[in-house]
Amino acid sequence: MSTVDGLNVGDRAEIEITGLSHVGEGVGRRQGLVMFVPLVVPGERVRVEITAVGRTFARGRLVEVLERSRTRVEPGCALFGDCGGCHLLHIDYPEQLRWKTVQVRDALTRLGGLGEVPVANTLGMNEPRHYRNKAHFHVSRDSGRLALGFLARGSHRVTCFVDADGGSGCLLVQRDLLRVAARAAALLESLRVPLYDWETQRGYLRNLLLRRAAATGEIMLVLVTGRQNWPGEREFAERLTAEEPGVVSVIRNVNALETRELLGPENRVRAGEPAITEHLGGLKFRIGPASFFQVNPEQAEKTYEIARLFAGLTGKETVVDAYSGIGTIALFLASRAKSVIGFEALPAAVADAQENALRNGIKNVRFEQGAVEDLLPEWAARGRRVDVAVLDPPRRGCGPAALEALGRLRPRRVVYVSCAPATLARDLGRLAELGFDVVKVQPVDMFPQTSHIECVVSLTRKHSP
Repeated sequence: MSTVDGLNVGDRAEIEITGLSHVGEGVGRRQGLVMFVPLVVPGERVRVEITAVGRTFARGRLVEVLERSRTRVEPGCALFGDCGGCHLLHIDYPEQLRWKTVQVRDALTRLGGLGEVPVANTLGMNEPRHYRNKAHFHVSRDSGRLALGFLARGSHRVTCFVDADGGSGCLLVQRDLLRVAARAAALLESLRVPLYDWETQRGYLRNLLLRRAAATGEIMLVLVTGRQNWPGEREFAERLTAEEPGVVSVIRNVNALETRELLGPENRVRAGEPAITEHLGGLKFRIGPASFFQVNPEQAEKTYEIARLFAGLTGKETVVDAYSGIGTIALFLASRAKSVIGFEALPAAVADAQENALRNGIKNVRFEQGAVEDLLPEWAARGRRVDVAVLDPPRRGCGPAALEALGRLRPRRVVYVSCAPATLARDLGRLAELGFDVVKVQPVDMFPQTSHIECVVSLTRKHSP
């Protein structure tokens, strides 16, 4: 739709920005429509060009800031606004944290119907830049040269910030990873690597994944490729590990899927080890190409410490860790619980979790492979005892069957770790109906400069009348 009540695509209008959306866009109103405008700050009056009009909303492009917010700052990145990696670089950090707290409170009230919920202030970082220990670079040719970067907002176009000459870098990615990415780009360019052609589904290099363990400094580089082989693969791996001693693992991940899925199912070690080792909370974790491990180790440790505090363990409890991944939270809790059982759908993650338990000499933890939505109902049907349940689902939240099973298992406490306030609100609303009270919500800024928010929630079972 291009026009509603006289508002047309291409028109220019002045609006006041009153808030931020869940994706970091400014929100205002014009002629009864909700307006969404990227790259603005709450409290500003701006002139925008209308780019889309719907029945209840419109979208606009910033043309001019008429009244500037005191919390607007210079982004410090030439690609900001085009690159899809950041959303909030133009807002000072304390204001980012304040708005994230507002987002969580609004979601729980508006979407979860929870009324007044005790939401603490968002826990931030001392240095909220260069925190990412993992970067998935898309590859492209920029003026004929190989370049790496993230995708532009809302497209498959690559915004290149790393190339054979170093490039401009990124304010989110750890500096060591940027250095290795630039060296890898130079080597790949000199060895004439063929890039994957998304139209013909032919070629070699699709993407480049880099991971770094903060505690050990170990770096993994993953060449994500199509089926086609490349004779320079071995030479690239040998030269990179020789020139960058921190790179202890070079892996080829074969991804023949005709989709934009980032990783395929097959890994082939080309130099060094199949995994790197990270330390967190005094524990060691094995991290492979596809392992889920938080990209911000400083904030991850804070998150898991809060989860352990909310669990209220005394050493006598049986704990279920649902969506347990490689066992991070389960192993964090093990020293203070009688036993911990992790439920995880992915066989590779279960294997990593079992290996991590062995590495740390932890014997009161075990892991079951299967969907949480199947395993929790099975436990409930058998009348199994659960004192504390930990939920750490993906962005889509918990399946209804899992929540219904928790209602039957009736653990004394539930700890919910969420990366999506909207689905968190939905699930907390259902848990309230099933007999649980929300005690506290602690947002954690796992992804500074972006609109994403992590939350840890403490719930207790209501007493029966």
